[in-house]
Amino acid sequence: MNKQVLQKILQTACLEPATLSRKTTRLEDLARMAGVSIATASRALNDSPAVNDRTKQAIWKLAREHDYPFRRYMPAGPIGAQGTIALVTPRPQGREGRLSDPFFLELLAGVGEAARERGCDLVMSHVSPANLDDLSVAMTTSRADGVIFLGQSTLHAAFNRMAETESRFVVWGAELPDQNYCSIGSDNTNGGRRATAHLARLGRKRIVFLGDLDPPEAMQRQRGYAEAMEAAGLGLDPDLVVPAHFEVESAEASVDSLLARGLDFDGIVAASDLIALGAVRSLLHHGKTVPGDVSVIGFDNVPFSRYSRPALSTIAQDTMKAGRLMVSKLLDSTGDRAGRSERIPTDLIVRETCGG
Repeated sequence: MNKQVLQKILQTACLEPATLSRKTTRLEDLARMAGVSIATASRALNDSPAVNDRTKQAIWKLAREHDYPFRRYMPAGPIGAQGTIALVTPRPQGREGRLSDPFFLELLAGVGEAARERGCDLVMSHVSPANLDDLSVAMTTSRADGVIFLGQSTLHAAFNRMAETESRFVVWGAELPDQNYCSIGSDNTNGGRRATAHLARLGRKRIVFLGDLDPPEAMQRQRGYAEAMEAAGLGLDPDLVVPAHFEVESAEASVDSLLARGLDFDGIVAASDLIALGAVRSLLHHGKTVPGDVSVIGFDNVPFSRYSRPALSTIAQDTMKAGRLMVSKLLDSTGDRAGRSERIPTDLIVRETCGG
């Protein structure tokens, strides 16, 4: 059979050569399954405002389930990527959802570099889910190949529910009991333990844990702090666990209050570098020396930590590895089950604020 005849057959059948070996879902099939006209199905696949969101979601879902390559019929991207990953941030709680946080900027860079290596576009969604319905909307209205949720907020139970029917997502955050979805996060407990144990080895005996305990990651860091205090024979004083939001000003105000109350302490383990920086600002403002009077260790190892004065000791999180893991979990997963959750090791970075 010559090339011209084969081309004519393909044109008549409206098929591409790669689809000859398998049954292809047609636009007419999608329309029939969705109970709409072919014109409506076509408009939905092209994200036309003439079709309501519920109908679009239903047709996009059918297209994914029946391997209909609807991305080719959507408006083309500027370059034509191999795929698209959507980033969604839950409703802010603690630090989660706050893209201005230096750590999340580093995490975004890690995801972006990993997506670039895989030839994928990265899309930041305006959606900020607060419940299961919001999560479902974020998934069904996304035309991306997968979704990364930057943080769990209070959505652990909702993510578990969604994982019963959806596997195209991964969450940056702590691994929690009875978890059915895939999460990638740092070993927060060990990080908190290493920071506290280091200050104890330096002879610090009244060590404060400074941070917001609502986010699960901070709770795990505080758990590591408590384990290290007990292991060092220093006991646990509830007065030394001090709330502070993930903001410089909040941490500064919390340490101001500690000093005004005359509480005796000689070390601070902070739940983030921003919190640690606020603590150092307060101590210096009150004439304390760092690390002479008080040693301070942060958490994150964001870029400014090495350039602050004094340079900030901290627990490093590997955001580049985190990005690669999240992207690979989305693009390389098979089947309907969520991938295996993984913890990324943390590392103690000793600089000037802890004194050794």
